Amino acid sequence: MTIEQVPPQHFHQVDFRRRCMAFAMDFLGVWLVSSTLGSNNTGIQIVPILVFTIAWLILRVIIPYNNHGQSFGRWAFNMQVLEVGDTRIPDLPSLFKRETAVGLGALMISIAINNIIRNPTAILLILPLAIECSAALSDTKMRQTMHDRYANTMIVSSQRGYSLDIKFKRLVEKFRRNVRQ
Repeated sequence: MTIEQVPPQHFHQVDFRRRCMAFAMDFLGVWLVSSTLGSNNTGIQIVPILVFTIAWLILRVIIPYNNHGQSFGRWAFNMQVLEVGDTRIPDLPSLFKRETAVGLGALMISIAINNIIRNPTAILLILPLAIECSAALSDTKMRQTMHDRYANTMIVSSQRGYSLDIKFKRLVEKFRRNVRQ
């Protein structure tokens, strides 16, 4: 008696550039909210870090859990988070694990941006997230970052969203045609 393995459903994997744009959109929203509460002092400040952490967890855990695996950035670029090998949205603990890992890197970038003028070596705080996300560049099959592997999740294309990248490409192409004429 042989057991046939059912092939996993094929999902269209999202390229790294779109993932970066969606992350940047989410990050900028959270960073703008948290950076307005900081003072002009150099160094790490508790209130902006606390606000950043709470806003990040709301935007990247609570909202995707209740919104088909899509944060605002993922919705804008037609992406969603799914569990690996399944067609469902990750549960709350999985999303929390995933976003805690990437959120720490995002928090370090936030601290770096807030301190870059007074301390140029703060740019080094970008390295942990860059190294963590570079795993997606070497994974040609699943395109998973380390936080995706840690939480057993993947980012796939979705029919639900705004298609901001496609609309932007059309706008640029229309602008180029008008300039040529």
